[in-house]
Amino acid sequence: MSNQVGQDRKVTIGSYIALAFAVVFFSGLLQSNEWYGVFDFTTLNGSFGNVVYAVNDTADGIQTATTSLRGKGGSGARDGFIFALTLIPTVMFALGMINVLEHYGALDAARKILTPLLRPLMGIPGNSGLALIASLQSTDAGAAMTRQLKDEGHLTKRETDVFTMFQFSAGAAIVNFFSSGAVLFTLTNSDGTPAVTSSIGLAVAIMFIFKFVGANMFRLYLNITEGKADKEDTTPEMKEETA
Repeated sequence: MSNQVGQDRKVTIGSYIALAFAVVFFSGLLQSNEWYGVFDFTTLNGSFGNVVYAVNDTADGIQTATTSLRGKGGSGARDGFIFALTLIPTVMFALGMINVLEHYGALDAARKILTPLLRPLMGIPGNSGLALIASLQSTDAGAAMTRQLKDEGHLTKRETDVFTMFQFSAGAAIVNFFSSGAVLFTLTNSDGTPAVTSSIGLAVAIMFIFKFVGANMFRLYLNITEGKADKEDTTPEMKEETA
């Protein structure tokens, strides 16, 4: 029923505005502590504070150190529960935002604009574009949004598998690269010349290219091992798009 409603809805200028906002919101372009950071997913998602625990006693007093919310030395199911607890706010927030954006037609606009691009590139529909963008900043948000698309019938099992391969090769690529990998480009030799002769732009381009390569290698693997069996597992919406 929800798919049929989505097919009947017209894509208006408001849908495109909602899509543009979604792209900016999930892309990380506005990630900052400035006022415009309120329009960024990661900034609004925030983080837990630090837990302080005692290391040892000294003559000068107690030395302390900080760690994450999970504390130090956890193991087993209890540590796994605390780890899962840190994922819940991100997933809930992402799904809530997607439902709001879907109400304003963002997914309909994404399907209309991105399907001609994503179909030949990876064989997935355009309304998965927001999950694709979100996965570049947060693996949790990308996974939650992909699961929602699958549950609502926007993605078949085969499309979900291919899309998952794209997401989790270099997960959260943009955030992880610029928070840790990009510092390598600031290194210099003793004579002052750059130690890394490549550019940040080239590194980002290679990551993106091989994410698509990896997805299509898995797509080829599925075609070889499963044949056409799973291709018949399509929703009416998918059949209409490919017609």
